[in-house]
Amino acid sequence: MAEEMNRHEENEETQAAAESKTETTQEAPVDAEREALIQQLKEAESKMIEYKDGWARSQAEFQNFRKRVERDNESFKVATKGDIIKKVLPVLDDLERAMLNRPADDAWANGIELVMRKFQNILDMEGLTKIEAKGAAFDPNFHEAISHEPSEEVESGHVIEVIQSGYVIGERVLRPALVRVAQ
Repeated sequence: MAEEMNRHEENEETQAAAESKTETTQEAPVDAEREALIQQLKEAESKMIEYKDGWARSQAEFQNFRKRVERDNESFKVATKGDIIKKVLPVLDDLERAMLNRPADDAWANGIELVMRKFQNILDMEGLTKIEAKGAAFDPNFHEAISHEPSEEVESGHVIEVIQSGYVIGERVLRPALVRVAQ
């Protein structure tokens, strides 16, 4: 029996040693697999960050594009409106000249004046503004001088008289005012 017990103990020791070798050999592939998975996770995280940054840049570029298109469309609308209004300004000039030479107490002339005021109101609603020039300092951005004349009533470099009214729409000068300037 003692012999049998010794054999049994030897078997157990052999079996324990075999199991220990198996565990050690199994741990090596598990560690290698774990390291590979950790490496894949790190690569996936770096790609995720790269893709997220690319997406954020694309979103910002799209927002900038949309704002630029809206700004361009608005500027196109203002330019188109200005071009159309510029074409009808001679009609307004003619109506103003007609009112300067109208006969007193004439019903027909009063009707023309009413038409001119309605026309002016429509243009005002579209953003057209008359450049007030008489007595103002000459500004080449808003005025076009057709003559320089000596004047005792008006300070040098100021507008004596407006020959043709000038107009702006928004910040854009549609037509500068034609003026006579004091020397």
